[in-house]
Amino acid sequence: MKYISNTTQIFKARTIGSFVLLAFLAYGFGRHLFESTDNVEKYFGALLIIVNSVMVLFIGILFRKTLNQYNSLVGSIYLYTRVFEALALASLVLKLFLKGIFSDDLGYFLAMLVLGLGSIPMCLTLLKHKISPPWLAIWGAVGYAIFAFGFLMEFFGKKWSMYLLVPTGLWEITFAIWLIIYGGQSLKTTTR
Repeated sequence: MKYISNTTQIFKARTIGSFVLLAFLAYGFGRHLFESTDNVEKYFGALLIIVNSVMVLFIGILFRKTLNQYNSLVGSIYLYTRVFEALALASLVLKLFLKGIFSDDLGYFLAMLVLGLGSIPMCLTLLKHKISPPWLAIWGAVGYAIFAFGFLMEFFGKKWSMYLLVPTGLWEITFAIWLIIYGGQSLKTTTR
């Protein structure tokens, strides 16, 4: 019987994993501080939201390099997804200058909807090409589908997103940790 070895390495995996975890913190704390009535806290929150957007952008740029090795269309979709997410989340900072013009949550809902839809092909590519463990890729694809549905329902007045984002939030933390620990190493899978 013939064995074929497939070696996969994720470009800058530890950096991507670290950015995913740090982006969670930057946006979470930034959004909380941004809601403050204290101007210093509000501006520091705005800075953290911008830092989040920069990290989100670099996640897309760096991960595209790996995805392009397997499917350039998926690599581009993922990059543009992250670009849109970064811009939509950063749009919240415009509230400092354009008071009362738009909803605080519109940019967030749009960013999360696009992130959910644009990340499904990425997870399916992880699965198809055995870039990550199959259970992790399937969890991501299913989680992002549920995630996107939850944020789509927000546009119809259904407050489901906070409940349906949990599987994907846990997946992103797990995937980030996996990237930091294993993603930068060569993965060897053997098939008959």
